Amino acid sequence: MQAACPAPDRRPQLIEAGTPAFVRTSLAMFAGGFATFAMLYATQPVLPKLAAEFAIAPAQASLSVSIGTAALAAMLIPASVLSDRIGRRWVMRLSLALATLAAAASAIVTDFTQMLVLRMLLGAVLAGLPASALAYLGEEVAPGTLGRSVGLYIGGNALGGMTGRFLVGWLTDLSSWRIAFAATGVLGLIATIVFWLCLPESRHFRASRSGPLQLLRNIGQLFADTGLRSLFVIGFLLMGTFTSLYNYLGFRLHLPPFSLGQTAIGGVFLLYMVGSFSSAWTGQLVDRLGRRQVLWVMILGCGIGLVVTLADNLAAVLAGVAIFTFGYFGAHTTASGWVSRRAAERRALAAAVYLSSYYLGGSVIGTLSGFAWQHDAWPGVATAIAVCVALALVAAWHLRHLLPVGSAVTVTSAA
Repeated sequence: MQAACPAPDRRPQLIEAGTPAFVRTSLAMFAGGFATFAMLYATQPVLPKLAAEFAIAPAQASLSVSIGTAALAAMLIPASVLSDRIGRRWVMRLSLALATLAAAASAIVTDFTQMLVLRMLLGAVLAGLPASALAYLGEEVAPGTLGRSVGLYIGGNALGGMTGRFLVGWLTDLSSWRIAFAATGVLGLIATIVFWLCLPESRHFRASRSGPLQLLRNIGQLFADTGLRSLFVIGFLLMGTFTSLYNYLGFRLHLPPFSLGQTAIGGVFLLYMVGSFSSAWTGQLVDRLGRRQVLWVMILGCGIGLVVTLADNLAAVLAGVAIFTFGYFGAHTTASGWVSRRAAERRALAAAVYLSSYYLGGSVIGTLSGFAWQHDAWPGVATAIAVCVALALVAAWHLRHLLPVGSAVTVTSAA
């Protein structure tokens, strides 16, 4: 009797490192991440120009940054729900295209109210990309390659944040902020074209049509998972410490013994290049060693860098900031990829909750640490950051012993 041959496996294959699909995915995600942060923070380096142009106070001018990030945070969960219904790829494509239009339109506003409306719209529509990106990677990329893919995406975030700020500042000095904003629109257009052409089709996406009550239940189930809850807290703390560091570093470097000018202080943002390298390298390290062994080490690196910044030597301060930045981007890469991996079929919603926690941390801790600056200048800020880093480190240390989802637990009692 002839043995029956097993049926061939017709399931779509996951994307593996080294394949053409991996190259296309990496290029698309890097371009998307780059454009997201380049457009989102475009107004930050020209706030004084905007204040003078529209005859408004500096605090009002700063709304052009905060209203965009606030809108993004508010729309992350709705965008993830849309992503679950119509697909990750379409949501990300539309997100980039619409954000590019809003970014370009910012160059032709006639009053500051129009600017705020456009920046709010930009943040709102841009939410679709970060809300869907990690879910897409978690569904389409092989587990052993996922860390590398997430690292390249977040590396694009870092490089975009740095390049966007410097491009806008440089072009504003050469011409005007309107030309600079138009240039960010061109950057967004290029990224959108690359993204549309390169990102492979979703082959493992399964549509979900849960209603509001089911959404609340799903969020509750995410928070019921100890691992995800800890990762959400770590995201909140990480972004809070990073925002605080860069918010008040400029104030410190402007004062004696450094007494740096504004141009030199702006050069500190070049250290974002360290973050771009860290994200890509950490992604590969995660694939080799595992998230449990990498996350706490990267957070510890943030603490070490923070201590170095307490020196009164400029080279030491910059070295400390570089170490902190390296650790921060490495930890964020590891934590965000872990959320996507652990949440399984709820990965889009989990990514949205993680990023909402992440941006909320930047807003809350970044603001509260200002009171620490008023109380004790840089030592006060460093102390506040150190507390947050310590809490994140404790959470990451406990995650070393986290059981995989679905693992059986056998409890034995000693007599």
